[in-house]
Amino acid sequence: MSEGLKLDVATPERVAIDLPIAGIGYRVLAYLVDVLVLLGAALVLYFAYSFVGPSAVELYQDAPRALRIVAAVGGFAILWVYWTAMEVLWNGQTLGKRLVRIRVVRADGSPVTAFESAVRNLLRVVDFIPFCYPVGVVTMLIDRQHRRVGDLVAGTVLVRDERIGLERYAQASAGATLSTRDVELVTGYLARFDSLEDEARAALGRKLAASLGLPAAEADALTAEQARAWLLSKVKGS
Repeated sequence: MSEGLKLDVATPERVAIDLPIAGIGYRVLAYLVDVLVLLGAALVLYFAYSFVGPSAVELYQDAPRALRIVAAVGGFAILWVYWTAMEVLWNGQTLGKRLVRIRVVRADGSPVTAFESAVRNLLRVVDFIPFCYPVGVVTMLIDRQHRRVGDLVAGTVLVRDERIGLERYAQASAGATLSTRDVELVTGYLARFDSLEDEARAALGRKLAASLGLPAAEADALTAEQARAWLLSKVKGS
């Protein structure tokens, strides 16, 4: 599933981080899970409606052509809203993406915005042409970062959620008293800092600072930015 490809990004503190690119295999698995979830929801609604109303299939067959087109557009709109809303609310993930541990981010590694998510998912209609994503698959095979047309236009890329490699921090932490696990926890926090909610990033930063030796009273008084700066200096051994 496309091992070895990395997205090189940097935190505001100039800490370089490699985010592993999600290959086509990961993306297909996530897509299939989402499709199964949506199909299951549609079947539940269909059978629930069949108990109280006329056959939905017969209504569709008897409907005028214009109404069928409106129904098709409405169906796509529902799918578009699902993918966009999930990615915005779940920090770049849908149910399928969360299950296979991948997420959508911007090209610089920062969290995807509502606009970018809306664009990439709107352009699924282009990737889908003429049926079952041939345009999207070909584009992902050609592009080094496995981006489909929607990603190329929106400036997004899918990455895998994995533990961050610590080789680059070995020298920086040599003079510090941190264990390998502590360094991984701190660098993981720094990497995810911008994607966390304000309260969560502050609370987690204080907790990490206290666990790494900062007196509780001082740790509790830290803002999120202060906690980040303290933790960064701790990792660097300063």
